[in-house]
Amino acid sequence: MIEFRAVTKRFDDGTVAVDDLDLVAQDGQITVFVGPSGCGKTTSLRMVNRMIDPTSGTVRIDGQDVASRPPAELRRGIGYVIQQAGLFPHRTVLDNVATVPRLTGSTRRAARSRATELLELVGMPTEVAQRYPAQLSGGQQQRVGVARALAADPPVLLMDEPFSAVDPVVRDCLQEELLRLRGELGKTILFVTHDIDEAVKLGDAVAVLREGGRLAQYDAPQRLLAEPADEFVAGFVGKDRGYRGLSFVDSDGLPVHELPTIRIGRSPPGAAGCWW
Repeated sequence: MIEFRAVTKRFDDGTVAVDDLDLVAQDGQITVFVGPSGCGKTTSLRMVNRMIDPTSGTVRIDGQDVASRPPAELRRGIGYVIQQAGLFPHRTVLDNVATVPRLTGSTRRAARSRATELLELVGMPTEVAQRYPAQLSGGQQQRVGVARALAADPPVLLMDEPFSAVDPVVRDCLQEELLRLRGELGKTILFVTHDIDEAVKLGDAVAVLREGGRLAQYDAPQRLLAEPADEFVAGFVGKDRGYRGLSFVDSDGLPVHELPTIRIGRSPPGAAGCWW
């Protein structure tokens, strides 16, 4: 469980990136931060692994304040995936993924064995293991980035707009892969995106942030679509939110019955003369 308790981040120039953020990301779920540019999504994410420290308030993982642990030690238990994968260009795919196990003390052989397992887990063919990042497509690089983030088997996974740089077809495939992995591995995932459709598809819970780093609404996706908290949220989720909300309706609960029909050119029952 990841907790933000009255968390504020104010930079030296006076800019407030996150303002009194208070929410809980539950274990084993995907919590999505979504909102316009400059609303504090990435800043909030980076305060979890102490790439940025809050000005006030606390961030806790399983009840422990992240500030109580050295950053390097903390980060070894947190996977991190960024937009451009961030792979080492001079290392093969296999050695990129094996980097984290090696840093945590695994032998070269054990680390490479673990890397091979993870590449299979994220759907990468075995023949790419000896290629270099430049020889991969954007979607393949992102898969390798996810595999590397999982290499130390962290309970928490941070994902900062990981799929925004790939085309829509690959993006949809990667989203489905993430949902499959979440189901298999049970990780607690914080996911940042500016795309409300991606947020609704992936999130068990969605936090909509407004400019200035204020939390506008934190809810399950279906509630977010059905009951936006204010005009800002309603405008951000879009006018077609009602149609998208239908994806959360169980068809078993919809009544099915015959509807009255009429042939073209004939008047409906009880109508007198022309009715059009």
